[in-house]
Amino acid sequence: MEKLKYTDTTEKGLEAHITQYLCLVNGFEERHFDQYNRTECVDEELLFKFLEDTQPKEVAKLKQSHGSNFRQRILYLINRKIKDETVVNEKCLGGIINLLRNEITDGNTGIKLKLFYDKPVSSLNSKDAALYEKNIFSVTRQVHFSTQNEKSLDVVIFINGLPIITFELKNELTKQNVKDAIKQYKTTRDPKEELFRLARCLVHFAVDTEQVWMCTHLKGDNSFFLPFNKGNNNGAGNPPNSSGIKTDYLWKEILTKDSITNIIQNYVQLIEEESEKILPDGKIKKEKSKKLIFPRYHQLDAVRKLLADAKEYGTGKRYLIQHSAGSGKSNSISWLSHQLVGLFDKTSTSAVFDSVIVVTDRIVLDSQIQRNIKQYEQVAGLVEHIDKGSKHLKEALEEGKKIIITTIQKFPYIVNEIDELPSNTFAIIIDEAHSSQSGNTAGKMNVTLSKVEDDVEDEWTGEDEIVEVIKGRKMLTNASYFAFTATPKPKTLELFGEKFKDGDKEKFRAFHLYSMKQAIQEHFIEDVLLNYTTYNSHFALLKKIEDDPMFDKKRAQTKLRIYVENHELNIARKTAVMVEHFMTAVAATKKIKGLAKAMVVTSSRRNAVKYKRAFDSYIKENNIPYKAIVAFSGEIDGQTEASLNGFSSAAIPDEFKKADNRFLIVANKYQTGFDQPLLHTMYVDKKLGGVGAVQTLSRLNRRASGKEDTFVLDFVNSTDEIQLAFEPYYETTILGEATDPNKLFDLQNALDAYQVYTNTQVQEFSDKIIQNVPVDQLHIILDAAANVFRTTLDEKSQEDFRAKCKSYVRLYVFLAQIVPFTNPYLERLYIFLNHLQNKILREQGEDLSQGVLDTIDLDSYRLQKQGEFRILLHQGDELMPASEMGNGVSEPELELLSNIVKAFNDRFGTQFTNEDKVRKMTADLMQDVKDDKAAMDNINASLSKNDLQNAQITFTDILKDKMINHIDTNFEVFKEYNDNPEFKAFLAGQMFRILINDLGKSNYL
Repeated sequence: MEKLKYTDTTEKGLEAHITQYLCLVNGFEERHFDQYNRTECVDEELLFKFLEDTQPKEVAKLKQSHGSNFRQRILYLINRKIKDETVVNEKCLGGIINLLRNEITDGNTGIKLKLFYDKPVSSLNSKDAALYEKNIFSVTRQVHFSTQNEKSLDVVIFINGLPIITFELKNELTKQNVKDAIKQYKTTRDPKEELFRLARCLVHFAVDTEQVWMCTHLKGDNSFFLPFNKGNNNGAGNPPNSSGIKTDYLWKEILTKDSITNIIQNYVQLIEEESEKILPDGKIKKEKSKKLIFPRYHQLDAVRKLLADAKEYGTGKRYLIQHSAGSGKSNSISWLSHQLVGLFDKTSTSAVFDSVIVVTDRIVLDSQIQRNIKQYEQVAGLVEHIDKGSKHLKEALEEGKKIIITTIQKFPYIVNEIDELPSNTFAIIIDEAHSSQSGNTAGKMNVTLSKVEDDVEDEWTGEDEIVEVIKGRKMLTNASYFAFTATPKPKTLELFGEKFKDGDKEKFRAFHLYSMKQAIQEHFIEDVLLNYTTYNSHFALLKKIEDDPMFDKKRAQTKLRIYVENHELNIARKTAVMVEHFMTAVAATKKIKGLAKAMVVTSSRRNAVKYKRAFDSYIKENNIPYKAIVAFSGEIDGQTEASLNGFSSAAIPDEFKKADNRFLIVANKYQTGFDQPLLHTMYVDKKLGGVGAVQTLSRLNRRASGKEDTFVLDFVNSTDEIQLAFEPYYETTILGEATDPNKLFDLQNALDAYQVYTNTQVQEFSDKIIQNVPVDQLHIILDAAANVFRTTLDEKSQEDFRAKCKSYVRLYVFLAQIVPFTNPYLERLYIFLNHLQNKILREQGEDLSQGVLDTIDLDSYRLQKQGEFRILLHQGDELMPASEMGNGVSEPELELLSNIVKAFNDRFGTQFTNEDKVRKMTADLMQDVKDDKAAMDNINASLSKNDLQNAQITFTDILKDKMINHIDTNFEVFKEYNDNPEFKAFLAGQMFRILINDLGKSNYL
């Protein structure tokens, strides 16, 4: 009976399947491993077959000159080129990539040989096309690579006998996967072997039936593998494949002859780059190292699809490329710009674009593009940086510059100049550039807005400016636009996005997507929402005073007024929370190997200055070994960044790199586009929303060695608001839950059970500290409890009490998400334990300053932790275009003020006792605003530009200032306005409508 043959489900079966496809479909030759020369790393037979077929005259001359040694001479020249360590202007001259792109020269005879023929971009050159077809692509299984042992690689791909790609394959059906393949490369593929030398091959692939990962430089355990996956549901991995294996795109799409040739021609780079290495002591050391760059799948896919579409449809189209941070946009833009220059139309006879213009504010991108061009082109001077306006542009075009790099500020000149050159065609690549380091860069459109005394709600970005420039003109028919962004705004989507039909609606989407979700899942960026803590603030003073006759109401109101006007207590209290959190939860836990930094996001330039003072003061008083830097535009009360920091504005990024500078306090600066991988923690004291929230919080997402997580402490925004802001751009379905609030109560019960103190002592201590008694009275109470601690508890119990005491003090602020701060015992216990812990230290002693906050005033401003969350994100709702009109409400009348008062109570649960008084206060407020000439000038200036949003922002800021003047006449309204953001927005919105009506501009609404 004939034995049945079963399908081979081992890795050998996958190996055979891939090899068969490469040979039968892709036209490769299959070779036996015995035909591989492991000493010279070459399939000699195929190498010399190629040379004799394509360059017979040159080979004959070499035979004549070198006799029987001519083969060894050629192998010597090949290996000499691959091992060449020469670097010129960051370009490495050695490696397999430069061997394939360039010629080798025999010094004795001057004869040149090509080892690979490129595919011509045009069909006009039949000779080059014929030579390209003579390249020999081959595949060999089980390649024995070492002269020291018989270890073998599963598969190796060769071009003209030269190895270019290696594979380790695994099959899940044998209980091994891509992780095992990666481990095999790291542990059993010695980097000292010649085949694994940097740049001897283009790339090394670890493959199973689910995923593909790649590495360009094998370094043992330090080998860095990147995913080379298509993505699945906008996340990591690969989608189901109804026609085969999930990873078959690798051999069906990527490993075709044309595809490999295209990658060699246009993508792979061997460079030398200077990087900053952070030493254990925090100092920065600059070092140079060689790096081989191979494109990631989404980069290759995006650039190829853009080129194919432009080839098919020519000029006049717009493309939106939504690629997340961590996607490698700089390389993608560089590869695209280089290839657009040489792109021919679908007839392969005419160039699609005469020139490529790259609009960016990133110096690094400028240098990257120039470096990339030098990798491929032999003609010098193809790239020109435009920094002198339209005249410079015209000169560049006349001189035949093919790639022109300019800034966002120069973009209007570029558009005008292009419009006057209808016979020329242009590709305009727009880099996502927010210019956060120089503040607001909206050019002439921002002149009017710059009159506003303090910050606007959202920073004007380069994306906004480009949209405005293009909106003000017709789209140029002789140009195509390629816009790269991670977070497209509605107007950007509408202007550059791809239009599609959804039922009877027209919608817009990106031409190509690499989502934030995928970047996080593939570990190119951190998930900044995994550890998100929110706080709420409220006043307890007045309510407590009314309930407690021991306090004088008038005195309390005076105290509250001082707080509201100066905000010093607010800022000082939050500063203490931030610094203590940083010291205990970031610095003490050695986040990012002890090098972690924090950003403090403030609501205004004025508050940024106050925070700078508060940080400096708290840091000095508590002997904290770190410093704070402040960043804001312009001048506040005669003070600038330079005067407060002690160095220039331009030096801030470099100064912040220094080990002792751990806090960066910002006001509408460095919130977008700022790349500092050591940023771990962000403290938010500003209302965030929409794309601004995503861009600001994303400052934390850069990866760094030792960076395992991030942390956000938010004093203003709710998790629902942040979730709403992120979902349109994020697309993730990670589940999580809040920290168990019972932890605080468990600690309290455990501490009480030790009977070190009594409830009476806790109450007496907190009462006395509030009454500002002489300090010796406090020591009497603390010493009594400390004595009980030392005389009644054994060593183990003492250690447990210390630990729980310290935890309670820390967690009272940071973990009491549902514990009401009006609970007197919990608050009193916090004050008591905060001081007692310093009396019960171990004999060796601890850092007395760590974890200790200044005594809080229970009857004034209070912070309440709402919760510590892992924000759940799902596919977000579609963005809607921004309306230039209002919501279409009926024309407001002053009588509406009565309705406002009613709405206060109905909507917000407030009980304002004197409606007439409220009505008068509202009318007086409106008059105060109208009497402020500077404020009205700003509002009218915005309205003249049809900018209703900035007019309302200005009005709201002015209203806030004017409200303080009415604190004595109507404290109830003032308190609700200050405490309740929703109420504040409601009142300001209604009053703004009345103002617009009074100005005779109701058509704006």
